[in-house]
Amino acid sequence: MALVKGPKLAGVVDVDEEFHALRSEPDPVRRGRRATDLLATYQQRSVELARIRRAAVEEARDQLGGSYTEVARAFGLTKGRITQIRNTAPPPHRAFFGVGPLDIALPGRRLLDRQDVVIATEDDATGAYLTEETERLAFTVERRIIDPRQEWEPERDAVVVCGPASAHIGNLLMQRDPLLTMSIGDGARWAIIDHETGERFLSPMDDEQPRRADVAYVARHAMPSGAVVVHIAGIHALGSVGAAHYLMEHVPELWAEFGDDSFSMAIGGQFHELNPTGLDILVPPRRWPR
Repeated sequence: MALVKGPKLAGVVDVDEEFHALRSEPDPVRRGRRATDLLATYQQRSVELARIRRAAVEEARDQLGGSYTEVARAFGLTKGRITQIRNTAPPPHRAFFGVGPLDIALPGRRLLDRQDVVIATEDDATGAYLTEETERLAFTVERRIIDPRQEWEPERDAVVVCGPASAHIGNLLMQRDPLLTMSIGDGARWAIIDHETGERFLSPMDDEQPRRADVAYVARHAMPSGAVVVHIAGIHALGSVGAAHYLMEHVPELWAEFGDDSFSMAIGGQFHELNPTGLDILVPPRRWPR
């Protein structure tokens, strides 16, 4: 796990330019470290090309009357090779999270006067689950811990698990959403608020008789840089566990409906310890105005 400190520029660097510059880098340590980073980037681009080709095979099949034989002929490949592509390449919905490499960013929390930060058990469980599931989609994943004292922004594709009160990035991402927000209201209770309907969704964990249940916010940001940032924010850390499970179970449908567009939604969940026992849609996913 890497502790994230300091501001980052959320830009896309020309990989070819970096490649040529790297070959003439005199410092062996910088050259070696950057070569490692570029290898991960190139590998992820290769995976994305395989995904694009698989999606193109299926689209071409529909255009060519449902025949993979015709697809093979049009692509200049054998039918056996087309079958191999369909069986081994990543599924189309991998693109929901971008191209990769992928950062899983979790909020660090300060305890009293300690200088280091810790991570909540619920956030640790969310990070472990998201890492496992995105690695199944052939992502190279790095888990990062956000220092709440710093203003950090993702440099590349990322899943950020962080509320607006936990770190700068949680508030920054929430401000981009034209449909939903998370704020504190009467009784010092946080709520997810629907701008269109005025509905407020409170956590049952804050009721007079608390229940093992929580609510969470989920958004997909198609960033101007071309990166994708998926944002998960439970009112309590437990809500993020449920949101992560809902998201990974429904990525194929969300990708089919929204493609590369930005959207947001709200999820409610009931839990036994850290295991979701029931997940409900509180606010259906809605596409953001362009």
